Amino acid sequence: MARALLIAGPASGQGKTSFACALARRLANGGQRVRGFKIGPDFIDPGYLAAATGAPVFNLDLWMVGPAESARLLDAAAREADWLIIEGAMGLYDGDPSAADLAAAFAVPVLALIDASAMAETFGALALGLHDYGRGRTLSWAGVLANRVAGPNHARMLRDSLPPQLGWAGHLLRCERPLPERHLGLVEAHELAAGLPAIWDSLDHALHLDSALLNALPEWRRPFEASSAASPVVPPPLLEGSHIAVARDAAFSFCYEANLALLQGLGAHVSAFSPLADEPVPDGASAVYLPGGYPELHAERLSGCARFLASLREHHRRERPIVAECGGMMVCAETLRDASGREHRMAGLLPATAVMGTRLAGIGLHSWRTGQGELRGHVFHYGRLEVQPGLAPAALTQPRRYGGPEAVYQAGSLTASFFHGYYGSCPAAAARLFARP
Repeated sequence: MARALLIAGPASGQGKTSFACALARRLANGGQRVRGFKIGPDFIDPGYLAAATGAPVFNLDLWMVGPAESARLLDAAAREADWLIIEGAMGLYDGDPSAADLAAAFAVPVLALIDASAMAETFGALALGLHDYGRGRTLSWAGVLANRVAGPNHARMLRDSLPPQLGWAGHLLRCERPLPERHLGLVEAHELAAGLPAIWDSLDHALHLDSALLNALPEWRRPFEASSAASPVVPPPLLEGSHIAVARDAAFSFCYEANLALLQGLGAHVSAFSPLADEPVPDGASAVYLPGGYPELHAERLSGCARFLASLREHHRRERPIVAECGGMMVCAETLRDASGREHRMAGLLPATAVMGTRLAGIGLHSWRTGQGELRGHVFHYGRLEVQPGLAPAALTQPRRYGGPEAVYQAGSLTASFFHGYYGSCPAAAARLFARP
């Protein structure tokens, strides 16, 4: 079995992805087999972990993915790897469920990563607070690592501030090549493909790791209560014989790998095409999946992709299913207004204008109560939809904790929303979305 480590911190922006990738690369270069995971809904960070580990990266979440499937994914990876590197989301105790909840449920040791760039002895106080806050959870503690450290003297100051029971795991120096960011998080890994080797080298040079502390961690053993839920569930072939064409390129990159695996498990043939390359919907496709992504960054180019837009309209005219999530829905609008106020002609399947905003318009875990059951997922978007009179939501999602509902629109064979569904939470609902009439 493998060793497992959950990397968490007091907040977002601490450098969890940078450290997770640096650690994964260090272990892999030492001959270790590494598998990465990301807690919670996220499309961008898994891309970096996949590039660092050379293996698929799946999301874990006790609510959206569920404890049974999360346990199965961890167990399957542990059978073929030496290390499981799990990147947390936000702060260690943020959210319901939180990274701490998952660490407690699956007995994964927590390594706290703290941005110490403007900090001295308070580093120890913050680390102690993370350690002691538990609130009834039983957490295994792997140690503390400091990020964005100025140099050896700063590192010694931080290390000496730690209570001895917390364990100093090392530090990351301020990196010459940090991972670049934009409004939805990091710039995606595939956009930096040529530059990633230099970023990995820079991170490796910055990483000063107490390997003995990590190597002393015991092998991970799935807790007893999760053992009975770790067998794969084979979905029924509800989509047998169907062909789902999935848009996959820089404009349509926010897609759970688990979603595609589930559609294939339901019996569908899944193929990819690139709207940005002006590729039309493939001949013979019975359904189209337009995931989210960054269409607003490519709006002018998409507007000129006449073959793609015409084929999408024809697919819709033939009443074949189209599922459009977030950015995918924006491309289905009549026009897309980018952040500079310029308008670009889109597919025109929805009587609406998609508007790219400058402030967060929706965030959090959501569920959609369909006729086939509860489909769980999340929303995270800056855009909004200005709909014309007569276009009303066919359904509303429900937020798990905060915020308002999200509209689900139906226009002929098109189902569109800012909601990103995690299809494994309700395979029957997913099958219904893509099923031929």
